[in-house]
Amino acid sequence: MESIKNLTRFTYETAAFQGWRLSLSSKGAAFTKYFSDKKYGDVKKSFAAAQSALTALKATLKGAKLVNGKHTATTISKVEKLLKQA
Repeated sequence: MESIKNLTRFTYETAAFQGWRLSLSSKGAAFTKYFSDKKYGDVKKSFAAAQSALTALKATLKGAKLVNGKHTATTISKVEKLLKQA
């Protein structure tokens, strides 16, 4: 799989988790979500879900209002809700 900024692949044989980690920091807020191969079916499906969530997250943050250079609580809760649904 091709690497994409903000997506990291975890494939350790001894670990219980295998899949993708979405991690993004923006304007004082950090967002992380794990996409397990087991939950989504395989490597390609978990990658597609992670990539889709990353696109939606970036779109939400791009048009977000800033207060004192940081994201508002409303924006942060929107993004957290979006990640829960992914």
